[in-house]
Amino acid sequence: MKPILTLAGELAARTITSRALVEEALMRIAVPSGEGTRVFLRTYRESALAEAQASDALRAHGIVPSPLAGIPVSVKDLFDVAGDITRAGSKALADAAPATADASVVRRLRQAGAIIVGRTNMVEFAFSGLGLNPHYGTPKNPWDRATGRIPGGSSSGAAVSVSDGMAAMGLGTDTGGSVRIPAALCGLTGFKPTARRIARDGTFPLSTTLDSIGPIAPSVSCCALIDSVLAGAAPLVPPALPLKGLRLGVVQDYVLDGLDSGVAEAFGKALARLSQAGASVTDVRFEVLHRLPQINQKGGLVVAEAYAVHRELIARRKADYDPRVASRTLRGAEVSAADYIEVLAQRAAMIADSARLAAPYDALLMPTVAMIAPAIAPLEADDQLYGKTNLALLRNPSVVNFLDGCALSIPCHQRGEGPVGLMIVGQSGEDRRLLAVGLAVESALRR
Repeated sequence: MKPILTLAGELAARTITSRALVEEALMRIAVPSGEGTRVFLRTYRESALAEAQASDALRAHGIVPSPLAGIPVSVKDLFDVAGDITRAGSKALADAAPATADASVVRRLRQAGAIIVGRTNMVEFAFSGLGLNPHYGTPKNPWDRATGRIPGGSSSGAAVSVSDGMAAMGLGTDTGGSVRIPAALCGLTGFKPTARRIARDGTFPLSTTLDSIGPIAPSVSCCALIDSVLAGAAPLVPPALPLKGLRLGVVQDYVLDGLDSGVAEAFGKALARLSQAGASVTDVRFEVLHRLPQINQKGGLVVAEAYAVHRELIARRKADYDPRVASRTLRGAEVSAADYIEVLAQRAAMIADSARLAAPYDALLMPTVAMIAPAIAPLEADDQLYGKTNLALLRNPSVVNFLDGCALSIPCHQRGEGPVGLMIVGQSGEDRRLLAVGLAVESALRR
């Protein structure tokens, strides 16, 4: 599907209707040979069509609440939608009470006029970066479907809903990369905001410290527009900063270890193009990042906080969990209060180190993930490979969550190659400036 502002322009020019956009999205979801049954856990066909019809009628009378008006979007199965059970990609919540109200982010999308076409599949309880779900199936990455490659997770269905034209934007969550990983592996753009900026009420939690909510979409402008709506601000896209003279620091430590050759080549070419376009691209040392595996050796904040959320449910319904998710969750029982407090203290110290290191730069750069999307079947069959690959995918994006930053992943591969993401990282609270940097970087890479 086209970028949101392009669709908004076509709607304004009356060359297309919201009804037609929603019908096309629903048609793509229903294609028998497509990914729709694995991408969506529920579709809202009747309500979406009715809302689209109403949006067209309001537009005819000059009532257009935002550029999102009449645009079909999807929401991850973690978000409450009034009247629905929020299953979080699990069977353990099948008998939970339906939500009594929309999550704040869902409500804000509706207020902006967006049309929600359905709830997207995900890793159970958002607890993996691969995108596999043994309960409802795993959507296939749009690249190399013959092999059947992972979409990335945990917002797997969100990404494929966009790549396959089932929605113009997929709303996801990001605790250690769950927006940016699927965006990178599927050739899309994903934005992880500073966690505190977007209200999380009505969102099933994984880590109350690290969870953030952001979009997966075709472009940076799409992400910027959605981010402003989710934050309760005016629905605007910031002007791009001039690329010439931008100070971009390339992190050398930890995040460049063990890159696939395809990722290393695409990343190197992207840096060269940015430099040729006038950006100041320099290497940055951040040796303290090598301490992250030791700091998080017991699972860090995520397993402790996930166990706090799940301990009663998993005691009753463990048989209904994905065994791999259950295993990771139960590790939280081994984390002591002292362990947890120590991780918090080390996180605070590293955030301060990061702020000092990043101060001379407009943004930091790194590969979003270290590999091209691997095949699904070997990961389903081998627990050891699953665990190793999951850690490898989460490594780079989780740095940003740990440092309480914001980050964009934008495509940097050439057409026909396996998708690779370039991650542009900003400091805590600098989200709108980072999006302005991202617009400039995106323009240079798309020339």
